[in-house]
Amino acid sequence: MSFEEATARLQAAGQTHVLRFWSELSAEEKDVFLDELSQLDPEELSQHCRAAAEAARGASGEGERLDTHMEPVAAEFIGSVCKSDKETLKQWDDEGILQIAENRVAVLLLAGGQGTRLGVSYPKGMYNVGLPSGKTLYQIQAERIQKVQKLANEKNGSKCTVPWYIMTSEFTLEPTEKFFKENGYFGLDPSNVIMFEQRMIPAVSFDGKIILEKKNKIAMAPDGNGGLYRALVDNNVLEDMEKRGVQYVHVYCVDNILVKLADPVFIGFCVSKGADCGAKVVEKAYPAEPVGVVCRVDGIYQVVEYSELKPEMAERRHPGGELVYSSGNICNHFFTRDFLQEVAQKFQGQLKQHVAIKKVPFVDEDGSLVKPTKPNGIKMEKFVFDVFQFSKKFVAFEVLREEEFSPLKNADGAPVDTPTTVRRSLLAQHYRWAVQAGANFLDEHGNPITPKLRTGQDVDPPAICEISPLVSYFGEGLDKVLKQKSLKSPCLLNENNAKSLLPNS
Repeated sequence: MSFEEATARLQAAGQTHVLRFWSELSAEEKDVFLDELSQLDPEELSQHCRAAAEAARGASGEGERLDTHMEPVAAEFIGSVCKSDKETLKQWDDEGILQIAENRVAVLLLAGGQGTRLGVSYPKGMYNVGLPSGKTLYQIQAERIQKVQKLANEKNGSKCTVPWYIMTSEFTLEPTEKFFKENGYFGLDPSNVIMFEQRMIPAVSFDGKIILEKKNKIAMAPDGNGGLYRALVDNNVLEDMEKRGVQYVHVYCVDNILVKLADPVFIGFCVSKGADCGAKVVEKAYPAEPVGVVCRVDGIYQVVEYSELKPEMAERRHPGGELVYSSGNICNHFFTRDFLQEVAQKFQGQLKQHVAIKKVPFVDEDGSLVKPTKPNGIKMEKFVFDVFQFSKKFVAFEVLREEEFSPLKNADGAPVDTPTTVRRSLLAQHYRWAVQAGANFLDEHGNPITPKLRTGQDVDPPAICEISPLVSYFGEGLDKVLKQKSLKSPCLLNENNAKSLLPNS
């Protein structure tokens, strides 16, 4: 693209101010800038800047409308781990394992965000939360994929693959690719780990002008995890899924250390119900907990953000005392490939744009970098769950928080969602599995440790025991290894020492 073409495009969008430092740029800087500008469609850019400024100018009043038109998810469309009998859970698990064994299931990781709140400059998936093994979130997830493949292979006598699609952004693609290569893709076949990039969109000032972060670079941000649907088209991901025979996709966020990738029970439940779209939910811990609620608004399924719920609605209870709006969204979803195709082709342009008011570093009129102390810009983003409204058969699936949801969002020192709290969540889960399998724990002096199955995130479990996902996906098979065995805390159960604990080994 030439300078003249770039100028014409920016004039059409009312954004020529971004070229004000052009005469000061080197030839190389000019080429880099023109390349960035060439990727911006003038009509889309104009609409984006106008919409951002309008959205930031005031509240839409939607919260009032939502409150008066809300209903909880109907009971017949909710499944539950804790409220279902063992036989029903087994049927769902068998169905999910069968779909995995027949290569119909993929997992899709949303990993476009940076670890800013965590206090690191690299992708969250590369974070080591301090487990005895030193494993990162990426490694834990990769090993869960390996194990669920193995379980499906053993049960059905076949060799299957669960492809792992990873949506990154301009910030996370390169470091994620490098990290996977350096670690040998954590034992997975590289051809089955498919990374792709979501779009970046400009940050906008309150008067609707693009913000420059350098003299030759626009301040850009990922378009939210709802950018998935555009990215599926831009990167031909749906075509790749079709070639592989994938029919069902489990979509999740990178930061949940307890996530069950390709969860057979969840997959089996959704397939059994004929669903095209499903959401895992956890019971809200308390009425004002800052999580979105899965519900119906005017008969249409969606997630209502906690900020859109009036206190009296959040606190409403059934006669038995349970919260009416208790289905907390954890960004853990099931989609059929056909549904994703339909959304990508017909509906992704209709997704709501959510406004985030941010402190965006910028260059001032003198070209000096300024790091603002108060919000100065607007970042627009879409949410992955805003497609629920297009579903023809939506279901929700309630799981136990302590078993399946512990997100890493903040640096240590914050009250929740820190490296310490997620580490404790995982270690507490593994400790429960070991005790339930019949293991006994000893302290450093060889004295027995009294079992205690329930512990909070504010303390470590009575004994420290980490179990590799390659040994057990979700607690299965541990009785063969651990029954009546004494383990000294801390311990790390991996494939090698697990084999040594087997009878007749």
